[in-house]
Amino acid sequence: MYRGREGQWAFVLHRVTGVAVALFLLLHVIDISLVMFGPEGPFEAFLVFYHNWPFRIGLIMVIAAVVYHGLNGLRIILMDFTTWGVRYQKHMWYGVLGLTTIIGIPVLLKVVPEILRGA
Repeated sequence: MYRGREGQWAFVLHRVTGVAVALFLLLHVIDISLVMFGPEGPFEAFLVFYHNWPFRIGLIMVIAAVVYHGLNGLRIILMDFTTWGVRYQKHMWYGVLGLTTIIGIPVLLKVVPEILRGA
């Protein structure tokens, strides 16, 4: 039965961030493959698209997704391969959220001024 506890939120966020990272990688592969059409081709249009503020906000979300997904993956490894991991999984999840926030602050300090400068 769904009760909305930490483990279930961790599972849902891990799946969503995994899909987001996979879609970003697909977009990146498509972007890089457009280089073969020449410098004035569709690659330039992608570069213009990447410098718009909506994409920059999406970039912040993808960076947060990568960080969360990686740290939560380490939490899952600890839960699977240690005897104490399941007992402390709730505390570790809050630690993952805290570390994601701490790591995200320098990213925001770097990317947000670029968004505001470009707007």
